[in-house]
Order: sequence, then C-alpha cells, then structure tokens
Amino acid sequence: MKLPDKYRYIVIEGPIGAGKTSLARILAERCSGTALLEEPEVNPFLAKFYRDTRRYALPAQLFFLFQRAHQVRDLTQSDMFRQMVFADFMFEKDPLFAQLTLDDDELKLYQQIYAHLKWQAPVPDLVIYLQAAPETLVERVARRAASYERDISEDYLVRLNEAYTRFFHQFDAAPLLIVNSDNLNFVDSPGDFDLLLQRIAAMRGSREFFGAGA
Repeated sequence: MKLPDKYRYIVIEGPIGAGKTSLARILAERCSGTALLEEPEVNPFLAKFYRDTRRYALPAQLFFLFQRAHQVRDLTQSDMFRQMVFADFMFEKDPLFAQLTLDDDELKLYQQIYAHLKWQAPVPDLVIYLQAAPETLVERVARRAASYERDISEDYLVRLNEAYTRFFHQFDAAPLLIVNSDNLNFVDSPGDFDLLLQRIAAMRGSREFFGAGA
C-alpha cells in the first residue's frame, strides 16, 4: 500500500524498547523512503549514564541534543523531502529526558541551549506514538542486549514510560496516531504492518488510536 502524498515527514516515537527504530526502518524500506535514525551507540556518555545517572546525565543529554539538532538541520537544508522521511525521534520531545534526569541548575542550562536550537526542527506531517506496558519494554530491552543499555534500570524505564504518557496526552503540534504495540509485531508480522499502513492512510482526525481497544 502507498501512503498518501501528504505524509512526507513521519516521526515514530515511544520510550526505550517500544520499537520505534525497527518501525522507522521497515516503513522506509516498504515505502521507498529515507530512515532518519538516532545513533545512541556513538554517544560516549550513554553507558556511563546508565551506571551513574547523576554524574553523566548532563553530558549524555547534551550529546543527544546536539546530535538531534544536527540531524534535523541537515534535513531542512537538503532535498530529503523528495522522498518520504521516517525518523525514530522528534526534536520537541528531547526535554522530556532532561526533566527526568537533570538537577535545577543543569536543567536551566539545558533549556537555554535547547531554546537556541529548536527553531531548526521541521514539524512532522504525522507522529506515530508507540505505547507499551513497562514489562514489555523491560523484556524487549533485555532481549536486544545492546551493550550501552546493559545497566539500564527497570525503574528508569517505568519513569520514562510515564513521562511519555504525560507528554503525548498534551501533544497537539502535529497529527498523532497512538499505537498500542504490546501485541503487535511490525517487523515479523506482515499482517500487523499492513494494518498499520491502512490505519495511517485512513486517518482523518488530529488524534487517533490503533491497537488494543482502538
């Protein structure tokens, strides 16, 4: 199925373990688009952050902030929108992590830098928010066994999941499709993926739901 032409820039979001990178990749492949992906493995502070959150929160956060700013800047200055672009991050969500991990003085510094950079980010044509229960996230993170996630705590995943829920409860900057991904496998189940494409193509409102209870 071909997605409508109005969707040139689609963002897939969700907490760690929700499946956003996998979905961005398969959407780009199936729709002959471009995948714009975070690169957590190149953040030299990330593994240290999971071992010692207090000490490494600020450098880890600022590394990601500049990485994301660079990626969206290149996006707006290139001809990438000749193809559909599927990103596994949304720049406007970046402060969510900062608010969870930084102390007051660090957060003020972060907010000043973020305010200077955020104007570069284009507004997505659609945001797909992948929801999952905390136990699902914990199981998925353990299963993929990324070295930089080895010391991530279950408590952090739970708090992060709650922060995402609050963020997207208020989100109205772009059309939003909320997907319950607990029992969906877009990579290994072609039927699930085809249903998602149909749901995207059929969207009419600014906030819709797909998955359990939809």
